[in-house]
Amino acid sequence: MSSISCVIITYNESKNIRRCLQSVSWADEIVVVDAHSTDDTREIASAFTDKIHRLKWSGFGPAKEYARSKATGDWILSVDADEVVPGNLREEIQSITESQESLDGYFIPRRSNFLGRWIKHGGWYPDLVLRLFKKERGGFTDRVVHEEVRVIGSTGRLRNDLLHYTDPDLDHYLKKLNRYTSLDALQLFRQGRRAGILDILFRPIITFVKMYFFRRGFSDGLPGLILAISSSFHVFSKYVKLWHLRETAAGEGRETGPPV
Repeated sequence: MSSISCVIITYNESKNIRRCLQSVSWADEIVVVDAHSTDDTREIASAFTDKIHRLKWSGFGPAKEYARSKATGDWILSVDADEVVPGNLREEIQSITESQESLDGYFIPRRSNFLGRWIKHGGWYPDLVLRLFKKERGGFTDRVVHEEVRVIGSTGRLRNDLLHYTDPDLDHYLKKLNRYTSLDALQLFRQGRRAGILDILFRPIITFVKMYFFRRGFSDGLPGLILAISSSFHVFSKYVKLWHLRETAAGEGRETGPPV
């Protein structure tokens, strides 16, 4: 019988981690990799697992790959601290992993809750993420943000949703936006990308039009409008930060960028 290891990376997730861990308590093993949280994240997690590892932060990809390496199960289920595995998805995962005809990896549709509203449009649903895979057939890329799972072999798609409680309020969204746009800009910088006036001026506009009109963000009411505007500002911030990284590096005579 196949075993399932649920891997989760954390940093100051005391508001989310209990809900997440309760939803995956059925897993054969839970592995938590914590980036030296300063709240009680680890204490809460210790009620669910004794496999808690500390790791100096070097990006999402490296942290998740480290968690995978510490897991002992046949299957890896990767879940973020602000996500929940509902009962119907749990049953589907258990059925898949016990089947003799299972594939090597599975994409899971993710439904996100933004400002208390489940978003159905704007390109946010279904947000297919590869989160279930055989340990020896897959691994995480080393990207500092927007990491991916690379699977050697066949992949499929599950039917039931993973629930993502992404932004309960605007304050949380703006704090996360600042962090993620910095990581996005750093990643683009390391790839040799540059940002010019066209990127800063037009990319945010294109993002808004695509999300709100072409992907029917307007169907989600006011939250859909707020999300489209916020997403365009995310793109604006990312390219302004990339431009500033280039300007700073040129002024200091280096091209390596700041540390993560």
